[in-house]
Amino acid sequence: MAEVINMPRLSDTMEEGTVAKWLKKVGDKVEEGDILAEIETDKATMEFESFHEGTLLHIGIEEGDGAPVDSLLAIIGEEGEDIAALLNGSGAAPAAEAPAEPEGAPEAPATPAAASAEIPAGVEVIKMPRLSDTMEEGTVASWLKKVGDEVEEGDILAEIETDKATMEFESFYSGVLLHIGIQEGESAPVDDVLAVIGPAGTDVSAVLSAPTSSVSESAPVAQAVTESPKVEEAAPEVVTSQNGQRILASPLAKKIAGEKGINLADVKGSGDHGRIVKRDVENFQPSQAPASAPAVSAPVEASTPVVAAPINLPVGEEGMEEVKNSNMRKAITKHLSASKFTAPHFYLTIEVVMDNAKASRAQINNLPDTKVSFNDMVLKACAMALKKHPQVNTTWTDDATIFKHHIHMGVAVAVDEGLVVPVVKFADQLSLTQLGASVKDLAGRARTKKIKPDEMEGSTFTVSNLGMFGIQEFTSIINKPNSAILSVGAIVEKPVVKNGEIVVGNTMKVTLACDHRTVDGAVGAQFLQTLRAYLENPVTMLA
Repeated sequence: MAEVINMPRLSDTMEEGTVAKWLKKVGDKVEEGDILAEIETDKATMEFESFHEGTLLHIGIEEGDGAPVDSLLAIIGEEGEDIAALLNGSGAAPAAEAPAEPEGAPEAPATPAAASAEIPAGVEVIKMPRLSDTMEEGTVASWLKKVGDEVEEGDILAEIETDKATMEFESFYSGVLLHIGIQEGESAPVDDVLAVIGPAGTDVSAVLSAPTSSVSESAPVAQAVTESPKVEEAAPEVVTSQNGQRILASPLAKKIAGEKGINLADVKGSGDHGRIVKRDVENFQPSQAPASAPAVSAPVEASTPVVAAPINLPVGEEGMEEVKNSNMRKAITKHLSASKFTAPHFYLTIEVVMDNAKASRAQINNLPDTKVSFNDMVLKACAMALKKHPQVNTTWTDDATIFKHHIHMGVAVAVDEGLVVPVVKFADQLSLTQLGASVKDLAGRARTKKIKPDEMEGSTFTVSNLGMFGIQEFTSIINKPNSAILSVGAIVEKPVVKNGEIVVGNTMKVTLACDHRTVDGAVGAQFLQTLRAYLENPVTMLA
């Protein structure tokens, strides 16, 4: 029997995913454990493997397209198996054919009736989700709902511990929590029955005793097909060009072409049999128009010889390109907007003399197999300053201020699609060289999208350094749920006053952005004084 594969939730904050690449195509044989596709989340690009064996019968989300979690991703089954009922979202298709075949009429309604008897309408079976790319089983850390509680779509059902982190798991359905299949502290493989949601008073025993195929393919199939944006493109629509040639185009492609004023006869289709699909229309670039514009303007110039200048005016074609916002870019925007609009920011800037830091770094880097950057020195100084000023190492909630007794340093790293913040755990316990090695490893994997989601979580303070780009001073948006972020500028050689004389010195400006709900101006100023003392006398960081 065909298995429906839905868009997985591969991170705790993932709301939709984009298929970066399919590693299988329709008609290919699939073994359990084979990598089906590479899926881009809001944090990284991950490999998604199959839990079923068979033939890949249908792809619901094309490469480059995005869709919400639980949308129809693919269907795997036996070669030649009829999946029309799954694509239509119900068993209506087989039922409609029953009258056309009198001999099969008694059997056609029997199967749906049996299925409905086993799984009552409106009942949803929730499975243990795959919350990370390597997760094979999960442990229920805590239930936030109990049997009998009302559940709304979007409510947090439970906290589930994966092989990487403890994540909140939300419900995609509304109803009453009828059954809990995995108790707190217990573990179970991915796809085991986690809970059952449905109307109050429903007999859950019928659902739990139902065949596995019925449980796994009942409501989730309907939801996936309902939410899947690709069903619109399943049935191509025929368009005729001016010369009478037939053009295959999906309804969605035709709609977009009409909105953009694009002639489908000019578009090359990339779908099956040359069918024009959504991405073909979106990526279509019209060829340059014939040089008719100058010909039109020539008579005007001739009739008005006073205007001779237009001959030398620049001539060109206006152009623009629409690039879809990636899931990472959307997540960054959402996160920073929430911080900027909820946390009252204020900024404090100081100038640090870096002469001793430059000399110390040169001596350290002369040692064999040792490499320390100025950024490593800033991170070490921040970690030590946070130990002396715990008010800066906090998180604001509506009910309390949470003081973190550990120091996890977030390091802002620029990537092609925006900004990510890998986290160096227990940074105060690391030496300068250990800090440098950790940052280099995390930043490298962040840029290649090989970093794990839990390696970008849990920061208590963040440092953003643009000094390597020559930026002397800037401000940053606080990385929630931190209370502060330090912006580090370039080291600049300039005249300074020492002992009453003007000499050449090296200075660096740093700006501390603070959440005024947790960090007052005096607290932020004291933190910066301590930071300056460490940076201007690096030997104190080695004591």
